[in-house]
Amino acid sequence: MRAQIEQIVNNTIAIDLHTHLYTPHFGPAIHLWGIDELVTYHYLVAEQFRFCSLTPAQFWAMSKQQQADHIWQTLFVDRAPLSEACRGVIGVLKSFGLDTSAPNLKDAREFFRAQDPYQHITNVFQLAGISQCVMTNDVFDPNEAAVWEKGFERDPRYHAALRIDPMLNEPHAGYKGSVAESRKFLDAWIERMKPLYMAVSLPPSFQYPEETRRAQILRDVIFPTCKEHNIPFAMMIGVRKRVNPPLGDAGDSLGHADAGAVERICYENPHNRFLVTMLSRENQHELCIAARKFSNLMIFGCWWFLNNPSIVREITAERIELLGASFIPQHSDARILEQVIYKWTHTRRALVDCLESAYHALVLDGRHPTAAEIQKDVDAMLHGNFTKWLIK
Repeated sequence: MRAQIEQIVNNTIAIDLHTHLYTPHFGPAIHLWGIDELVTYHYLVAEQFRFCSLTPAQFWAMSKQQQADHIWQTLFVDRAPLSEACRGVIGVLKSFGLDTSAPNLKDAREFFRAQDPYQHITNVFQLAGISQCVMTNDVFDPNEAAVWEKGFERDPRYHAALRIDPMLNEPHAGYKGSVAESRKFLDAWIERMKPLYMAVSLPPSFQYPEETRRAQILRDVIFPTCKEHNIPFAMMIGVRKRVNPPLGDAGDSLGHADAGAVERICYENPHNRFLVTMLSRENQHELCIAARKFSNLMIFGCWWFLNNPSIVREITAERIELLGASFIPQHSDARILEQVIYKWTHTRRALVDCLESAYHALVLDGRHPTAAEIQKDVDAMLHGNFTKWLIK
């Protein structure tokens, strides 16, 4: 049975629900790809400080290439690259036939410099087994907003998601503030971007309802706007920003949040659809139970610090036991193009393990699943639930 499950999972195309990937139209500061970006990803930045005597100020004073060389030496040459983030880089190099034990990044840099950016996207998507992805589009970033306002030829593989963190977490950033003008602001951007969903990242202290400006904006602006445009609202809950500020993006952490806030939002807005992922491992059981109670809630992915194989297997197995195939097991959250290769490879490994266990238990209880039934479940988890929930 495992061989059958493995074949189905590995041959089924996925849709990546949440990424930080962009097309080349957005420019080199936003469309990130190549070995130097991979090796200087913030996971690896944080990890290398555990092994070296550099201060954050000394590290950030280096050029991008110097940072990459330092991290490669520290994490890949001086010791075995055991962590998930390190193994991810190894997986990417292997997928392109590059030397995973190279003493330096010279050959890898030459390989990536030789790639045509658009053909490279096609190659990466094929290696990852994905057909489409959803960007994270921050209209409060003037550089990104300028690209949208100027206009560009849309790549049908890249969908937009309207990210509104400053509107909720910094209530005076970039818009007038009244309900009418806030609605007008969002309406205009939805018309321009055609996003599949609206999204926000929230701290573990998030509560709903509460007597705050954020709760008022949610109730009077966000929920009605999503309902009117028939798009889901995605909440990613549990991030604690900059617990160690000198590390930059590498200095963020997490905390346990109130899953009851999700339940109250779903209950008060039965005609809205909500996508939710939570960052704390301790929130996952509560979130599964919430999804059993509210059909307008779709839980998705093992986000950020949860995207480690041992935790992914635990969470995915729990979700299968409680929700069957009615959830979206993973998104890559990739910030660097090539990361989707290893993130989806590792996702498929974990999914095979979880499905094998689930189907084996089903056999023991008296029913042997057919190949068609397995394929139907895998289709739902890797792309069907996405299209049903988001592409109306």
